[in-house]
Amino acid sequence: MIASIFELLNSIGFHHPVHPAFTHIPMGMAMGGFAFTLAAYFLKKPFLYKTAHHCAVLGLIGIPPTIILGLMDWQYSYGGEWLTPIKIKLVMAGLITIFMIAIVKYGSDAEKSPVRMLVLYTLTLLSAINLGYWGGDLIFA
Repeated sequence: MIASIFELLNSIGFHHPVHPAFTHIPMGMAMGGFAFTLAAYFLKKPFLYKTAHHCAVLGLIGIPPTIILGLMDWQYSYGGEWLTPIKIKLVMAGLITIFMIAIVKYGSDAEKSPVRMLVLYTLTLLSAINLGYWGGDLIFA
């Protein structure tokens, strides 16, 4: 079934993996949420916590299709071989999902616990960076 999807894409001239196009949603929102939380915390602009929270909600919405398409690309391009970068990416995908769920859950109270939110957004950003690193290592190493 996965091969037929890629064959269809190839037939219309799309010869690339599909996962990278979707990674920008959760990764960009992790970075944006971190930036807005940092600005809210240091500039004492509490309204920016709401913007950060919206980034986390959109990022969380983008995680499932990103993971599904990543698994499809892995099956198609690597035959499902358990390479070290794949193992690390699966763990990191789980962690970033947990962190974003926590942010969405506690984000509406960000002004009451700004340090907790800063820590959560920092962990989310570090997870996103780690995912990007291992994705790049998988493709370009």
